[in-house]
Amino acid sequence: MDKRNIIKWLIYAALTLLAAACLLPFAMMIINSTRSNTEIVRGFTLIPGKSLIENYKNMMYHMDVSDGIFKGIWLGYKNSFIIASSVTILSAYFSALTAYGFYAYEFKGKKLLFIIILIMMMIPSQLSLLGFFELNKALKTLDSYIPLIVPSIATPFTVFFMRQYLISSMHPAVIEAARIDGAGELSIFHKIILPMMLPAIATMSIFTFIGAWNSYIVPLVVIFSPEKYPLPVLMGYLKGGKVAENLGSMYLAISMSVAPIIIAFMFLSKYIISSISAGSVKE
Repeated sequence: MDKRNIIKWLIYAALTLLAAACLLPFAMMIINSTRSNTEIVRGFTLIPGKSLIENYKNMMYHMDVSDGIFKGIWLGYKNSFIIASSVTILSAYFSALTAYGFYAYEFKGKKLLFIIILIMMMIPSQLSLLGFFELNKALKTLDSYIPLIVPSIATPFTVFFMRQYLISSMHPAVIEAARIDGAGELSIFHKIILPMMLPAIATMSIFTFIGAWNSYIVPLVVIFSPEKYPLPVLMGYLKGGKVAENLGSMYLAISMSVAPIIIAFMFLSKYIISSISAGSVKE
């Protein structure tokens, strides 16, 4: 075996160890969800336990409180899915539309608006949380999903990413040819631009969905009714409850909360590679 092959196998071994280290916390979480409190306290093992059904029943029991506020983890699933899917769909469409406007049209103040978008990307959202709360209080939209969905329709980073994707993969002559053929602006966007932007849209949709699903601080601030809590807030709310007394139930609840994210990423991660490689050669 020559030196080049030795280096290649060393790199593969290092990457394999790195991947195993990244997956180990997820494996611990899933395995502990099948074990009892006593087994978890003893220490971690790769052997699953036999307490999965018991942990599930215990988790559902403590989420179904007597006053009917919670109806199990599935209520949190429903609320999170409503928020995350709405944000993802609206953000994908309107961010692509905004990015196309910045790419295809020349208008007064275009550079200034784009600079504002870049500045907004650099400002942490937590800094505007107090003003955001007061604004929604004045608009009477607190304790609803409107503050969680509407502001995410066209986020600065998504618009920036899609604009850069258009610059790298779309030639202006394509748009001009469509206009010469008599196509309307909306027709060009829907029939030409959107299909070409699918890799970028899919990529950003993954991160948008994950971000909306994992959102905790903003829903905690603007949502007051427990029956409207998304899953992360519901999980945080229950950490101080009786379910926290059973570590296996808590691990199971956390595993169930991250399962949709893992599944979505497994099926859609290929679009990340295609969106990166699509603009590598400009036509």
